[in-house]
Amino acid sequence: MKPYKVLVVDDSAFMRKIISDLIEKDADFQVTATAVNGRQAVDKVKELQPDLVTMDVEMPEMNGLEALKLIMLDHPLPVIMLSGINEEGMKETILALEGGAFDFIRKPSVSSSHDINSVGESLREQMKEAMLARERREARSASALLSTEGPPALQPPEPASSAPPFKLADKPDEGAAEQMPSREMKDIKAPIIRPPSPDTGKPAQSKRADKPPLPRSERTKSVPPRAKPEVGRIKTLSQQNSDVPSDLASPKPPIAGAAPGIPTVAGRDRKIGAKGLEKLVAVGCSTGGPRALKALLENIPADFPAPIVIVQHMPPNFTKSLAQRLNTFSPLDVMEAEQGMILRKGAAYIAPGGYHMKVMETAGGQYAVNLSKEEARNGHRPSVDTLFESLLPLKALERHAVIMTGMGSDGARMMKSLYEAGITSTFAESEETCVVYGMPRSAVELQCVSYILPLQDIAPRLVQVVK
Repeated sequence: MKPYKVLVVDDSAFMRKIISDLIEKDADFQVTATAVNGRQAVDKVKELQPDLVTMDVEMPEMNGLEALKLIMLDHPLPVIMLSGINEEGMKETILALEGGAFDFIRKPSVSSSHDINSVGESLREQMKEAMLARERREARSASALLSTEGPPALQPPEPASSAPPFKLADKPDEGAAEQMPSREMKDIKAPIIRPPSPDTGKPAQSKRADKPPLPRSERTKSVPPRAKPEVGRIKTLSQQNSDVPSDLASPKPPIAGAAPGIPTVAGRDRKIGAKGLEKLVAVGCSTGGPRALKALLENIPADFPAPIVIVQHMPPNFTKSLAQRLNTFSPLDVMEAEQGMILRKGAAYIAPGGYHMKVMETAGGQYAVNLSKEEARNGHRPSVDTLFESLLPLKALERHAVIMTGMGSDGARMMKSLYEAGITSTFAESEETCVVYGMPRSAVELQCVSYILPLQDIAPRLVQVVK
């Protein structure tokens, strides 16, 4: 197999040499050209049609963000951004990820050979994942094209019992969940027999057993956590809009005065604590996550009745820029989490890069952020598994877990534990919209997912389930 062709773009000749050498340590990749600014990069992509581009963020004449927009418009291909750690570089990097960049790495310190080698390993891993993701997309497209050609093969249907419960190919027709006959819904909603309580000798009751039943029109719209997962299809724009509540674009709620002694986000005069919390949503993502989080959070209404805690694999400092950017889109109050913050409804908290984030119950019955510098888990700090694991003892809360696009399997194992412990619902982004279908696939394979949905359908369904 011929090596993949790579275009290296950087205004520094020294950095072009370093990055080229790091790339060619893997025989599967070959640097076929370099460019000194974004304008040259756009021209060489058009001329040489490389398989992948590494792009410096800050360059003269045309920067990496401007070049990325033109490349994705005319010749879309995987682009990995190289970012400095200054504030402007981090902001531009977040915008690049939002604009279609596959991922980013920070530029290596030229004075540290260890740092150069570490950056090289991350870069080569991202390049391999980018090529694998592209090949999978091309294979799906080819398969879809073949399926539309020629008459369909007539085969007898298989018995429903023989189909594996989490097979992604078995996608129901649009609206199948809503149109399911009442007899089938009764089968799905059969009561779960719980073991007797050691205190009373009677069967244990669900914490939500005393809630009034949903109206008949609503009962047919929901699928309980233990049913076969709902595998949604990508919908048209009009269908998507019909699913989104009319208040999604409502403005943020007025800011109240800050409570004394409770840490607040700089520049915000507000009370961040709230007693009586009953629900919590936890989200994990990695490669492709910034774009996915934008799509998720901009479609969650300001009156959402739960806080959202988020782990996005990202280095220190970048998570603050990410939170600031997402806050401009979302009706929710989005912030980088700080130690001791009291969680409240209508807010989203992003774990700071370099710190694990857990949710802990305080002595006063509130729920707060707990940050730590414990060892990396699954190669990450923050880790989705660490966040999800912290939810296991919080049984008084109605908990919901979401895994979206990302490399690896971080979060899947603890989602399985939460699922087996009776978590209210679990969501995974489906393959067709993932930048990298790694983390969600791992969760699906563990059979712990209630809803498998394309990205644009996750927020409307999450709002429906949580509310």
